[in-house]
Amino acid sequence: MDGWYVDDRCFNCDVARQLAPDLIGEADGKSQILRLPRDEVETRRLHAAVFACPTRSIRPVSGRADQKLDPFPMALDNRVLLCGHNSKHTAGANSYLLLRPSGTVMMIDTPRWSRELAGRYAASGTVTDVLLTHRDHAAHGRRYADHFGARLWIHEGDLDAAPDADRVIRGLEPLEIGEGVTAHPLPGHTPGSVLYLADDRYCFSGDSFYWSRTTNDLEVTESVTWYSIEELALSLARTAGRLRFEWVLPGHGDRRRLSGDEMSRRLKTLAERTRLLRSQPVDFTAIRW
Repeated sequence: MDGWYVDDRCFNCDVARQLAPDLIGEADGKSQILRLPRDEVETRRLHAAVFACPTRSIRPVSGRADQKLDPFPMALDNRVLLCGHNSKHTAGANSYLLLRPSGTVMMIDTPRWSRELAGRYAASGTVTDVLLTHRDHAAHGRRYADHFGARLWIHEGDLDAAPDADRVIRGLEPLEIGEGVTAHPLPGHTPGSVLYLADDRYCFSGDSFYWSRTTNDLEVTESVTWYSIEELALSLARTAGRLRFEWVLPGHGDRRRLSGDEMSRRLKTLAERTRLLRSQPVDFTAIRW
């Protein structure tokens, strides 16, 4: 399409389609431009996709994207910001800033590393902790933690991905890691997968589950569960009744806000569905984004 195109570096991570679903679609295993923006709001959505894309594959035919339209970090609500600038080294995973009542900030997983971006994120408040949900998202964790003077967290099951972590979550029991913030070990996607629950409102689910635009429901990525779908089913069965939240904020897949009661119902139903799944070969194309 005239004006914008998607280059051949795209690896179909879905990030751009989350941010501009009316403008960017999927075809032949990668994103494609569906149409051009019609107004300022749509132009800003397109640029959010541009500056989140981990391969910078969404490009204007001539020149560069307008740097002044880079929206990141971008508020999702008054306590959570989307970092944007997703990294190829985390397979394009989303990362977030969680603002605490004290004025401090926690970073959940990591965007691409740069000092300029780190300065933007630090403008939201003093970053005290970098929370890794699992091994796949560990890239840049040490770099950001050292830059901020923050503590780096990971579960012992994935410790080899961040062996110099400052705090190691152990076992299967929930661990309070800050006021109103609890780590819930959830082995399945990897041995050391963790979700972080904040204020009974925000669930940073890593790659354990996500919101699917295809099914309009919570889903697990059974076709890219590296460790054990059966273990993930056990984790969800153990944990679903303990969790209450309104926002699901995954690493991969879409975000969604519902009432706490509705999210609880859907999570329990997801646990029941996951119990019926069995391991299968890895297939990235089977994910129901």
